[in-house]
Amino acid sequence: MSLVLLGMLAAGLSPIFAATQDDVDTALSVAEFLRGARTVISANQARLNDPALGDKGLTGDAVVEGAAQAMLKATGNDPRKVDPGTEKGRLLAAMALAVKEVMDSNQRLINQKGTGFKGFVPAVFARLVTEQFRRDQSGRAEIKVTAPPELVRNRKASPDAFETDVIRAKFQSPGWAKGAFYSEATTVDGRPATRVLVPEYYGADCLVCHGMPKGEIDITGYPKEGASLGDLGGVVSITLFD
Repeated sequence: MSLVLLGMLAAGLSPIFAATQDDVDTALSVAEFLRGARTVISANQARLNDPALGDKGLTGDAVVEGAAQAMLKATGNDPRKVDPGTEKGRLLAAMALAVKEVMDSNQRLINQKGTGFKGFVPAVFARLVTEQFRRDQSGRAEIKVTAPPELVRNRKASPDAFETDVIRAKFQSPGWAKGAFYSEATTVDGRPATRVLVPEYYGADCLVCHGMPKGEIDITGYPKEGASLGDLGGVVSITLFD
């Protein structure tokens, strides 16, 4: 079953979209690859912060491979087997390239001995990748990780009006099926576009920085939000331009 149909069924929706199924499936796949890469960074956080360790082995190629494996495990879909001649294949390759570029350009920081916490946390990694992806795509596609306005730590990640409306009216609604995405064919700056938003919820690893006690300063220097396991914590927002 495709990611599109899984999301629709979770939301209790019939398989009819204003946006095309191909566009939605492409957007979800790109989002899942980013999430897979971020999972690799999260799983290696202790290794990244080990001041006694030099080479961490987290090259661009290694993280891209880990992301592909994480996506395959999470969805049953192998991004390495997607036809590179399709829009989905092209954008997956672009996301993989963005991940590689960010990791390769940060090797000196990542492998620095004598320094523990380096600030290279999953949220920072995701922001760097989405910014690189946007530059590489030159207005053809965009992706960012945002959150409910009250949870945003970096203003660059603030939700726009469309994202805020979806968060408030859909993802924070008691009747919204947990994990279900939202898609819509709309316009962005006068350009036709498909927008797909995927909610994300706090896991155990996230609560180290975002959990209790509320207001306590975490390792990154921000006050904890006091979140609980399973609370809405973020949103992956993808825009594909026609």
